[in-house]
Amino acid sequence: MVEYPDIDLPENPRLTANMTHFARALRAAGMKAGPGKVIEAARAVAAVGFTDKTDFYWTLHAVFVSKPEERRVFSQVFRLYWRDPRYLEHMMSLMLPAVRGVQEERAAAPAEKRAAEALLDGMEPDLPESAQDEAEETQIEVDASLTMSGEERLRTLDFEQMSNAEVAEAKRMLARLSLPVKPLKSRRTQAANGGRLPDWRRTMRDAMRQGGDLRDLATKERRIRWPNLVVLCDISGSMSSYSRMVLHFLHSVANQKGAGWAKVHGFTFGTRLTNITRHLATRDVDAALAAAGAEAQDWEGGTRIGECLHDFNRDWSRRVMGQGAVVLIITDGLDRDDPDRLRREMERLQLSARRVIWLNPLLRWEGFAPKAAGIRAMLPHVDAFRAGHNIASLEALATALSRPDDPGEKARLMALI
Repeated sequence: MVEYPDIDLPENPRLTANMTHFARALRAAGMKAGPGKVIEAARAVAAVGFTDKTDFYWTLHAVFVSKPEERRVFSQVFRLYWRDPRYLEHMMSLMLPAVRGVQEERAAAPAEKRAAEALLDGMEPDLPESAQDEAEETQIEVDASLTMSGEERLRTLDFEQMSNAEVAEAKRMLARLSLPVKPLKSRRTQAANGGRLPDWRRTMRDAMRQGGDLRDLATKERRIRWPNLVVLCDISGSMSSYSRMVLHFLHSVANQKGAGWAKVHGFTFGTRLTNITRHLATRDVDAALAAAGAEAQDWEGGTRIGECLHDFNRDWSRRVMGQGAVVLIITDGLDRDDPDRLRREMERLQLSARRVIWLNPLLRWEGFAPKAAGIRAMLPHVDAFRAGHNIASLEALATALSRPDDPGEKARLMALI
């Protein structure tokens, strides 16, 4: 449940106008808050009254919030709009690189930057006259040679803490990422001059054509083949901020030339499994993800990992797991299914794959431990366990693929089970 922020309600006769501006801020932050919602909110407040602070908050919450992931955005916008008298100064310090004034004393909470952007759209920082005069008279030179660039900072920023503008820039950066893979040596061979393996059959055949004289030793080498990449992406409510960015990355990998993958297969799961492979072939990323989102009806719903893995192992494993497939599973592991069933399905998945890599955004927290039953059931049956909460963690996948013996954080966490 969202923690109720303490507020001091303004004594303003134009409460409806204020709620209209509040709805506009919610809409700019990504929520659905049209004129109909404003009328409904005005009627609800008129019926409930707004003398009680708690009633006022939850009345607006009941009207504007329709999805679990919207609670955080609503809470932040509500706190900044109705309560905090210094929200402008503080959020300017969060959004702009400050040289003087209020400095960022803490990291922005999830959804806080999006809320600030919605409220500060088109506004300029309000500096005192003395500060403006001093800014005109004083020229400040900043040596940025040792500071972190904008892209470098964005690489390590949590997807859930990004503003709308940062999300757009992050998507552009993800489109440039590559995920190369080394080829696999097949058991089959092919003729090759200067090969390392002797080809006795071709040698004897050539000798027979030359009158029985054994003149040259024919050679051969093992053929190479490229593995498939199979991505299982959790799109439940707790993973929505991360799964959207991962799917952008997956689209980029699926449409890259020369990456080496035989084919990239994509699946989403929440309460059911959905194959989105054909949508990833669409060149336009927005059209591809829109089609994938329309097909995945369980977007931002619950999580039933065990049942979805069972469906994958039963219906899709034989079709997509050939050629030594690498499986990439993106989920927080917070499952509602039977842990024993999840353990069996994960074991079967690992036996079918060449390698299973698990990206978990919860690993970003210092002191993370495998306490959830779902995580404890899955962890023994993956080959590598890594974080998956920012661009840098996705970039590190290339290193993980080039080093098959790298388990990531699995060894450390297995000692805690």
